Amino acid sequence: MARKKYEEEHENHERWLVSYADFITLLFAFFVVMYAISSVNEGKYRILANSLGSAFGQSAPIFLEETPQPAALRTKQITPQQQRASEAVRRERAYMTNVARELLTVLAPLVSEGKVRVTQNSRGVSLEINASVLFAPGDAKLTTESSQALKAVAQILKTAPNAMQVEGYSDNVPINTAFFPSNWELSAVRASSVVRLFIENGIAESRLTAVGNGPNRPVRENDTVEGRARNRRVTITILSALPDTVIEVPTGVPAQK
Repeated sequence: MARKKYEEEHENHERWLVSYADFITLLFAFFVVMYAISSVNEGKYRILANSLGSAFGQSAPIFLEETPQPAALRTKQITPQQQRASEAVRRERAYMTNVARELLTVLAPLVSEGKVRVTQNSRGVSLEINASVLFAPGDAKLTTESSQALKAVAQILKTAPNAMQVEGYSDNVPINTAFFPSNWELSAVRASSVVRLFIENGIAESRLTAVGNGPNRPVRENDTVEGRARNRRVTITILSALPDTVIEVPTGVPAQK
């Protein structure tokens, strides 16, 4: 009787093999599934994650499945009109970039000296020329050297269809002469002198606009000699031919019935 009782109470120390075998089986299944979705399919990955979460006692899914979106929302269709507009923008930007490069080449010596700057943005290409290159102090008559440089610029721009805006700027030091009662007149006449030279060298008058800004919109502080010299300038902007987007501003007044 004692021997029989001992055999009934004998503990099986190898029961862990059952759990170990189950674990190995689950691990094998896990790697098989991971290999099956190795193509990085987001939907399959979320399904697997949710299943594993449920299997290991997660109270909530790891990922929430997103509501499928209509095909019209997933893929934005481009209309032929939008395609043409996009192509027009691309061609215009490429053309303006080419104009900027030609200007840089023609005016390379002045660019290297920091007296000429060429920039490009959505408005167009701007050629900024320091006034000391174009005019004597307090004068609006183009010097001989500057006339030659501007004639070279006119040769590049005369065949272009783009409108051009020439703007004159001054520093904030007052001027009061028989010809220029203020910086407004000086900056306006300087811009007009450049416009007149362009017309004489083949650029259509209808493409040109002259603007005098006086001391407004300085690019440097006027409290130093260098800053004032930088502010005395003429800017020639070759305007982009792309039409501006016009948005009507609501008046807020209810329509009368």
